[in-house]
Amino acid sequence: MIAGYLLLFVSAFLAATLLPASSEVTLYALLQAGATPWLLLLVATLGNTLGSLLNWWLGRALLRFQGRRWFHFTPAQIAAAQTRFARYGVWTLLFAWAPLVGDALTLVAGVMRVPLRLFLPLVALGKGARYALILWLAG
Repeated sequence: MIAGYLLLFVSAFLAATLLPASSEVTLYALLQAGATPWLLLLVATLGNTLGSLLNWWLGRALLRFQGRRWFHFTPAQIAAAQTRFARYGVWTLLFAWAPLVGDALTLVAGVMRVPLRLFLPLVALGKGARYALILWLAG
């Protein structure tokens, strides 16, 4: 069962990064196999939160590469993302679990230099609540 928890951690971590991945199938399969629900919640939340932390760190480093030919984002795109994030504030990080926009939120939070002491609890709370809801619905 330890391998299953490790697989869940890795899939949750990858699902929180900019890579296309999902952890829900692994979570559900382990629950059906008799894994401990609270441990599943802890492992999935930890992995997913740490994946978002990687995005935050990448966001903090991102702007130093502006002006390079391979840099994908235009100054207008960065300014628009910063404006939207500033308008809605750090509380949007509670929605870091949301498909598509969640990964971008955590990246922009890094660009906006959101302090880690705010980032981690908000992201973990949102992601933990989502996994708790999935486990409750699946159970």
